[in-house]
Amino acid sequence: MGHDEDGAGPDPEHDTADQEEYHELIVDGTLDLHMFSPRDTKRLVPDYLEECREKGILSVRIIHGKGTGALRRTVHAILQRLPWVVSYRLASDWEGGWGATVVSLEPCGDTSPGKK
Repeated sequence: MGHDEDGAGPDPEHDTADQEEYHELIVDGTLDLHMFSPRDTKRLVPDYLEECREKGILSVRIIHGKGTGALRRTVHAILQRLPWVVSYRLASDWEGGWGATVVSLEPCGDTSPGKK
């Protein structure tokens, strides 16, 4: 019940602060991953892109930062596996350069069985 194994207090592994922040995310076509833990990326990116599709936002900018490129590679690997991602590219200079990726999405409804 939200307590650690010895029952002495709250269990930090079941803290919902990250989940609440995740649910309050504004879906506007720009996802800034600086606000999240890298471990959340594999769940967050597909969920955010799906929400964008449902809202009719078909061009999305994902800000992963420049750094070592590890987060960029993770984001690109996720995008390669999503069937409704039409294409993606590194952002132009005015979009954030190589610190961001621009994704083009298929509209909702275009991935139903039998449609290709």
